[in-house]
Amino acid sequence: MLSRSQRVSLCSILQPKHTVDTESIKAALKTVKFPGFSRDIISFGLVREVDLKDGAALIGVEITTADPKIPEQIAADIKSAVGALEGIQDVKVRMEISQPKNQPSPTGGANGSTPTNSAAMQKVKYAIAVASGKGGVGKSTVTVNLACALQRLLAADGKAGVGIMDCDIYGPSIPLMLGASGRPEIENDLIVPLENFGVRTMSMGFLVDEDTPVVWRGPMIMKTIQQFAQNVNWGELEILVVDLPPGTGDAQLSLVQTIALNGAVIVTTPQPAASNVARRGARMFEKVNVPYLGVVENMSYLESADGTRQQLFGEGGGASTASSLGTPLLGKIPIDPSIRIGCDNGIPIVVSDPESVAAKEFFKVARQIIEQLNA
Repeated sequence: MLSRSQRVSLCSILQPKHTVDTESIKAALKTVKFPGFSRDIISFGLVREVDLKDGAALIGVEITTADPKIPEQIAADIKSAVGALEGIQDVKVRMEISQPKNQPSPTGGANGSTPTNSAAMQKVKYAIAVASGKGGVGKSTVTVNLACALQRLLAADGKAGVGIMDCDIYGPSIPLMLGASGRPEIENDLIVPLENFGVRTMSMGFLVDEDTPVVWRGPMIMKTIQQFAQNVNWGELEILVVDLPPGTGDAQLSLVQTIALNGAVIVTTPQPAASNVARRGARMFEKVNVPYLGVVENMSYLESADGTRQQLFGEGGGASTASSLGTPLLGKIPIDPSIRIGCDNGIPIVVSDPESVAAKEFFKVARQIIEQLNA
């Protein structure tokens, strides 16, 4: 019969001890944020080397910056995060620093490029994308009404404004829906976005004639999106809402390589033809480490005068998409002719009829997004 002290001693011998490895070091590095951004150095692709030998960790980092304080801060944060791991006796950081070229470099993403705070985006606090897997689900309608709802809620709290970056290069509909028209002016080599209802916006629709088709290949799309991010004076914004074209093509990839997104809102309709494609398209954001903010189900139901609801496009698509992605269903937007009429006339329903059922649902979605961004 073993004594109590012997049993304790034996248990301590038999119990497996946690040993630090490169994977646990990488997990610790995910807590190290790039200064001024909400994303970590792993997701930005800045960590080039992780080595461990006899309790000594070597971390290789490659960044592009003209600010000498940034590499110092990153190195200090790495030593703090990795040094706190059990079994780590020493942390060395090998830093390779490149100076940015004349044009601001892309702000990080799938290609591992380093974020650079260009003058145009310095005062933008949060950037979120509104995306869908396929066309025809009312993504731009959701974008405009969501932006106007966000602007009203933030203005009521005395916070900075909201902007819309229309990255739907081939079919720019934001100008019509927001009631904004004209040619943007240029001040100090930066484009000044047009504004209506307190929402600033930049779109290809301001730069081409209505009857002129945009027939561009991938590199031209990438360059345009970079211009919208780096050469438009967005000013002080609490939230920049980015309207993406449907699918997962050049525009989407260019965006995540250019702007450090704080989250993505996925728009779908109830039927499987839309929700199945939305799920597949949304997976792109997982691959580039952009978190989901939630799913919006558009054209959810038609409410009759007697209060009964008709599910014209089926039901459950938004909930199933949200469940599959592990993100909340933010709201269900009804089919309301006033939504369409408002967008056709350039007066979104959250502006023209803020007490309507549809407008209240947009405000509900906007409140949840603000809460998540500020969490």
